[in-house]
Amino acid sequence: MQAPTKAPVNAPKRGKAARLWLQVKRRWGLYLLLAIPVAYVFLFNYVPMYGVTIAFKKYKIKQGILGSPWAGLYQFRRFISNAKFLQILVNTLAVSVYSLLAGFPLPILLAIGLSHLVSDKYRKTIQMITYAPHFLSTVVMVGLINQLLNMHTGLLNRIIEAMGGSAVNFLGKAQYFRHVYVWSGVWQGAGYGAIIYISALAGVDPQLHEAAAIDGASMWQRILHIDIPGILPTITIMLILRMGSVMTVGFEKIYLMQNNTNISLSEVIETYVYKQALTASKPDFSYSTAVGLFQNVISLILVLTTNFISTKVSSYGLW
Repeated sequence: MQAPTKAPVNAPKRGKAARLWLQVKRRWGLYLLLAIPVAYVFLFNYVPMYGVTIAFKKYKIKQGILGSPWAGLYQFRRFISNAKFLQILVNTLAVSVYSLLAGFPLPILLAIGLSHLVSDKYRKTIQMITYAPHFLSTVVMVGLINQLLNMHTGLLNRIIEAMGGSAVNFLGKAQYFRHVYVWSGVWQGAGYGAIIYISALAGVDPQLHEAAAIDGASMWQRILHIDIPGILPTITIMLILRMGSVMTVGFEKIYLMQNNTNISLSEVIETYVYKQALTASKPDFSYSTAVGLFQNVISLILVLTTNFISTKVSSYGLW
């Protein structure tokens, strides 16, 4: 009797490739739509990574990236030994942590409050009012801040003077900078940030609230024992993602709010990188790239650490 012939070793691979190609042919429209964001991410997020190599070189425009001499970790040591390093790092962390503590809980509280409003009319009105500031551009937002807080013509100082107080130079004193920056950001982003928590609360079984109400649970008890546990995975994921931006304050707004009187507290890593790379008398691209890479590495470490702690404590995480 003739022995059965063995299938080629690479036959399973050809079979998987054929099935994949068949799926692509059947759903070519979906794959075409997928190709657009994939190409965007590849071109604007992965291809520019090659330029990060200048952080380890003494980059010279005439010699190009490949022709410039290697410098190792010189640019990083230069930044850490800089007299402004500690001040810039403290300013960045102070603004970021302040923004996190002030801005992270408020969208959660707003979403929970809106979910317990009985009137749909009031709920939609409040949501629209809190959501609208998100659409203001950074330039318009800073313009509003300057108009409202101006020492001579600002509305807030007019109210203070009408109540018998004296005008406060909010924009000219460094100690007010962080408060103005953070709370204006909270006002602008609270409504938009609440959307994801409103969606998460919509997934909480309403029968749990009905059963708790029948058993005599108050609204606060239902919030504590039903709503918060129900959206805890969403809160955890958002917190992990937010930790990745602790070192990223936001260049546009803080740069537009900077002036000579508040520079001691408003100079952060992103504005420092911009000035070293583009506005300095002798732009130093290698140095500014090294500073930016230092910032990104710290952000990555924070995300990994937060995700590790979260998975150990609550079993919720990004992976």
